[in-house]
Amino acid sequence: MSEIKNEQPEPENAATSRRDFLKLAGGLAVAAGVAQVAMSNMTVKASSGGEEGKGPQWGMLIDINLCIGCQYCTFACEAVNNLADDMRYCVVTNETTQSGEEFFLSRPCMHCQEAPCVHVCPVKATYHREDGIIAMDYDRCIGCRYCQVACPYDARVFNWKEPIERSPQSPNFGLQEVENRPRGVVEKCTFCTHRIDPGLERGLVPGVDPQATPACVVACPTVARIFGDMNNPESPISIALGEAKTTMRLREELSTEPRVYYIPPTTDNRFQGS
Repeated sequence: MSEIKNEQPEPENAATSRRDFLKLAGGLAVAAGVAQVAMSNMTVKASSGGEEGKGPQWGMLIDINLCIGCQYCTFACEAVNNLADDMRYCVVTNETTQSGEEFFLSRPCMHCQEAPCVHVCPVKATYHREDGIIAMDYDRCIGCRYCQVACPYDARVFNWKEPIERSPQSPNFGLQEVENRPRGVVEKCTFCTHRIDPGLERGLVPGVDPQATPACVVACPTVARIFGDMNNPESPISIALGEAKTTMRLREELSTEPRVYYIPPTTDNRFQGS
């Protein structure tokens, strides 16, 4: 399996996050093989806080078993947000379970229900939308980077440079859809609200209609990413979560209540009579 080259230096807390993920992934995968635990829509909704608002509550599911590490999600995100290769909102890394099996881990912003970045922002530049998305007001951001330090998922990047003319991933993976951000602000994944909001106004369904769905989801060639409204039992993500035997979220012990779920890597069950 080829190595994924990540051009950004990995800080210590990011490595720690991945180690915690691997330990949890190994334990959950083995438990799934032994107990064959089925998760119902009701259980998923209760744990996700999908009923928080009367309107839609957006979430994402990433099936690690379907991810091939192509980085199309990363490249599409770079193209539509006009990002340089060192300003990635979504990072894909090559990881190994405790049993030695390799897999790819894709990390966008988790859009936490209890987001540390929102709590620490002194000017309310980072805020929680009613639909569950953690958004940024770049006009208010003072570049203090408190949010970047507080995020346990290393999901934010600081803009040290003036905006580039065109992303190196454009036009192969899309064209710029978002206005350039100024130098000196912290940037992040927004679940492509620039697609969701106008899409809803046109009667489109995020997670179903590509024009209203996050670019990373649309670009995935193996359908490893599923997006939708967790308050709608008929949405793609609600159906997928209900059908999944086991799901998990990164660093759940922190009570951040992420809106991004994972189906952990399957394991070799030859020692369990299968």
